[in-house]
Amino acid sequence: MYEDKVLVCKDCGNEFVWTAGEQAFYEERGLQNAPARCPECRRARKAARNEGGAPRELHDIICSNCGKPDKVNFVPSGDRPVLCSECYAAQRAMRG
Repeated sequence: MYEDKVLVCKDCGNEFVWTAGEQAFYEERGLQNAPARCPECRRARKAARNEGGAPRELHDIICSNCGKPDKVNFVPSGDRPVLCSECYAAQRAMRG
């Protein structure tokens, strides 16, 4: 169904292969655009973003499942349950 495609990185200009498996992965996730950067430039960009960015603001919550206090890196909207990291990890493990 998919065939490997050769793309050109918009940052370094080098060619890289977007494999059939990666294309299937993108489709499974609903991603519609091909990657614009090669894997090396994507890693470098992510590292620079994590390194030079401001630390994330953490917000106190009480877990909707176990009642334990925890912190999350988003502002809870109040209309959905919010889980502590342990309950969230357990829920993800059951799904996947």
